[in-house]
Amino acid sequence: MPVPLPRRRLILQMLSGGLLGAAGLGTAGVADTVDPRANPRFLHGVASGDPLPDRVILWTRVTPNDDWHGEIPVDWRIAEDPGMRHLVGSGRLYATESRDYTLKVDVPNLRPGHIYFYQFQAGAEPSPIGRTKTLPDASVSQVRFAAFSCSNYPAGYFHVFADAAKRDDLDAVLHLGDYIYEYGKGGYATQRCVELDRIPQPLGILMTLQDYRARYAQYHSDRDLQALHASVPFITVWDDHEFADDTWSSGACDHDESKSPFAARRAAAVQAYHEWLPIRMPDATNPDRIYRSFDFGKLVSLHMLDTRLIGRDRPVNIDEFRDPAGRLNVEAYKAAVADPARNMIGAEQLAWLEGQVARSKARWQVLGQQVLMANMAHPQSVIDGQLSMPELQTLRELERSVPERLSEADWAYLKADALPWYLDSWDGYAAERERVFDIMRKRGKNLVVLAGDTHNAWAADLFDAQNRRVGVEFATASVSSPGLETCYEMAPVDIAAMYRDTVPALRYAETARRGYIVITATQTELTCDYHFVDRTDSRHYTATLGKTLRTLPGPSHRTVLDT
Repeated sequence: MPVPLPRRRLILQMLSGGLLGAAGLGTAGVADTVDPRANPRFLHGVASGDPLPDRVILWTRVTPNDDWHGEIPVDWRIAEDPGMRHLVGSGRLYATESRDYTLKVDVPNLRPGHIYFYQFQAGAEPSPIGRTKTLPDASVSQVRFAAFSCSNYPAGYFHVFADAAKRDDLDAVLHLGDYIYEYGKGGYATQRCVELDRIPQPLGILMTLQDYRARYAQYHSDRDLQALHASVPFITVWDDHEFADDTWSSGACDHDESKSPFAARRAAAVQAYHEWLPIRMPDATNPDRIYRSFDFGKLVSLHMLDTRLIGRDRPVNIDEFRDPAGRLNVEAYKAAVADPARNMIGAEQLAWLEGQVARSKARWQVLGQQVLMANMAHPQSVIDGQLSMPELQTLRELERSVPERLSEADWAYLKADALPWYLDSWDGYAAERERVFDIMRKRGKNLVVLAGDTHNAWAADLFDAQNRRVGVEFATASVSSPGLETCYEMAPVDIAAMYRDTVPALRYAETARRGYIVITATQTELTCDYHFVDRTDSRHYTATLGKTLRTLPGPSHRTVLDT
């Protein structure tokens, strides 16, 4: 068997030989979309996903035209070498309009922890060559994967994907949701889309199957996203923007039911997601179900949760608990948020998770999911609008420096109770969060939660309602969506300090830069590297390692630590 080339050398050979074609490296200074002359029948590149020890999903799309339409035969092959000489599998598929000419093949009989190369061919025209990897067996001593969230095409360039595509040490990539955004031109974070030549297509907000398909096609035309897809297998879950803002199981805050049924919009979005991403459907009869587990030997059991669609109840609306004068009925509000009947993931998914965790022998139980699980409660004085966050922070600084200057009212603001505020996160579904914590705590599991959604980077300790430590959470910054730096007229370092002062469990905050995280797990520790890019509004960028944090196994070590 030929020994795989070191990846950096391999990519140079692929680029020089034209093998990667549309899936070239995301290098600063090059066009952000693909040259259609490189692989005219495969304009959207290749991808792999949902690796298991013995199999992996391969994906591509054939670009139809007047000569290529109807049922298009496409050959696929997978090999142990980048020259595609030592084949271990091959076959033929047919691309059809009913699946938007996308193709998937679930390749079996592969070896665990092994790198493979794959390619498609339509007629005489080959696709780029992709690289993938199966999950390791029980002998593995280290696992490393990257996690991403909130990739917003018109908001900026995907340099975060480009930086990760240069790595040669990842076993997998997780995308934790908001892979696309549904807004049209003039919607959220599209202010510079003309200047950046990243105008959303179609121009309007996504509503129909045709709309969602067109938006995925635009995203998959991005050179940097193609590069990452072509180099490492993806494991994905959706969040709200694959559907509509603040989606729950039967609606969304940004959907007008009187104009169109949400059920039809939801079904269209689900179909396009399965067509355009290299995901294995756990239940062919139920495309809504995407929660599933992946075992990286005996190191990591990764449980990918759906906190958005299959079980989520409509979020609590805090304004429904205010009187005409704007005063909050605190007790009624707290009771609603803590209602044990409220679901985030639902009873069926919760029972599945409990079974997966009970059977797992892995050192680390990792939840790959969308929204923050840490308690991010804010003081009532802020929630009630009596003070802004910066004003409260000024009082905190006075408390530390010259407390005698504080008035009785100031002290009352400082001592105000903390209440849930970000109700789209687990804070809005407190009872079900406790059920998840109970599953881990009763079995003595080492819990690590991964999150996205907020566009900012966080790390926090996780405590249950009895203030017992149950695990840690690492949350990634966005790929390109703007963060809290756009919400306050403060220096980013001061914004981060303000949130650390507000949330006792918070151990790290970076609120101004776009980025991703890399998780490395061994038997003795799990580390999280926070990687950032300095800008997304120019084709030139600089990537840096911003912070490394870690956690240790065992009930006495369930906390975020500096390295």
